[in-house]
Amino acid sequence: MSGHSKWATIKHKKGIADAKRGQKFTKLIKEITVAAKDGADPDSNARLRTAILKAKAENMPKDNIDRAIKKGSGELANSTFYELTYEGYAPGGVAIIIDTLTDNKNRTAADVRSTLTKLGGSLGATGCVSYMFQTKGVITYDASKYTEDQVLEAALENGADDVSTEDGVIEVTTSSADFAQVLEAMQKAGFEQDSADVQRVADQTVTLDNEKANKVLKIVSRLEDLDDVQQVSTNLELPEDFQEEE
Repeated sequence: MSGHSKWATIKHKKGIADAKRGQKFTKLIKEITVAAKDGADPDSNARLRTAILKAKAENMPKDNIDRAIKKGSGELANSTFYELTYEGYAPGGVAIIIDTLTDNKNRTAADVRSTLTKLGGSLGATGCVSYMFQTKGVITYDASKYTEDQVLEAALENGADDVSTEDGVIEVTTSSADFAQVLEAMQKAGFEQDSADVQRVADQTVTLDNEKANKVLKIVSRLEDLDDVQQVSTNLELPEDFQEEE
């Protein structure tokens, strides 16, 4: 299983995911708003449909979703958001990609650079690490609720690429194009997901010792705390004996 999923599991166990739910909603609302600029009908706007599904997977209220769509489609007043992607390196030579949505490019660039460099990372040129990643749908399930065989059968029947289990988490991966249909089909089949997102997944990973891995996770956490950051991706693989520093 990829490092980002292990990190998600750690956050879930510590309850961080619930504590940051409001922040997560804010980021999802931005995503829906930007997607709705290309059309307010999710049936004909694949990006909007995916954004709505991700919001629903986080139990976002329907009113919030509808308001975000109206903002994006021009029915309500709205800020202009820019999509910016930063690439670079975290400690240990780990590749890192930071996807942002912002109404202030200068603020975002300064915040990302400052956060990265203060914690031992560095920004690189556009394209320096993005070639190492593929965009995939990632849906996770609680292995105490379902067996891998149950999820595997349903997922592969509905177009998923792969299913794996680690640390009590069953992970289903899909192509980015098939994410929405697989998630909807799994929900209809009665499977309740823990998380669902379209992510950058590394083709090859880097495993670091406990100390360096914790430094990378600290950078990821600090970057995720920035309001303009939508997603942080790395090619870090946590070691088997990983212990998170308090």
